[in-house]
This record gives sequence, C-alpha cells and structure tokens, in this order.
Amino acid sequence: MIIRAPRPEDAADITQTMAQPICYGNTLQMPHPTEQMWRERLANKPDNLHVLVVEVEGRVVANGGLELMASPRRRHVANMGMAVHPEFHARGVGSALLAALLELADNWLALRRIELEVYSDNEAALGLYRKHGFEVEGTARDYAFRDGRYVDALLMARIRTPDS
Repeated sequence: MIIRAPRPEDAADITQTMAQPICYGNTLQMPHPTEQMWRERLANKPDNLHVLVVEVEGRVVANGGLELMASPRRRHVANMGMAVHPEFHARGVGSALLAALLELADNWLALRRIELEVYSDNEAALGLYRKHGFEVEGTARDYAFRDGRYVDALLMARIRTPDS
C-alpha cells in the first residue's frame, strides 16, 4: 500500500471509485462521474486543498482530502472527506488513508481541528472516524438528498490538544 499525492493519470482510477454507488451515495458526489471531470479537479486543485490517494498494486483505490478554511480566524481548521473503493473496504485502506491525512494535519499543516460530515446510517465510516478520535458534535437533519429521500448527517470533529 502506497499513500501519496495524486497524479493526473490517477483520474481514471478515482473515477472508478467515485462511480461506485456506495461511494457517491455516502458523499456529496453525483452519480456517473466522468474521467474528464476528475482530470480537471486534479489539474485545478486549489491551494487550500490537500489530497492523498492510496495505491495498491498500481491501482488507486482510495482518495481523501483536507480543505483548509480560508477565514483568518479558522485557519486552524480543515474539513475532511474520503472514499474507498468497495473492493478494498475492511482491508485497512481507509484507516491508513485517514491516519496519513491526520499526520499531515498535525505535523505539517498546524491544524488543530478537523471537521467532517457523515451520513448517520454509514456505520462503517462512523466506526473508522471514532477509532481515530473523532466525536459527534451534532446532527444536521435532512442534510442531503440521496437516493430519492433526505438523510441526516452527523457533524464530527477531532480536536488536537497539546497533550494528544
């Protein structure tokens, strides 16, 4: 397993991951992504977005990112998102990616608070985030429209303290 920054040629693999119903269904992505869309996203990544991918046997099977807040008063905060191809669920890929994102946040970006939103029925993601120190701070009711209905999301955060 290799965790690294994405390259333009990763667009095809990222498209394959994000085309999976469980991936677009548990994120704010739309069904039927195109490789061109992901190529453009990788080529035009804003400076406040830090993205990592997980490569297994030459194939990118997961991606995640930290979007740093622009407000001077929230520069210690980032919002996080990630997706793992379902063929690689429950194999440690998500945990390794999340650990790498947190290492980047803690040791290189001087972030104190990482925020995320996760659908309340995504038990696997909730377990992963809790394992890495995230706590539920609230519920956003009817947060997003998914598969023909509105779904709630839990607002979670991990706050790094001086002794953590």
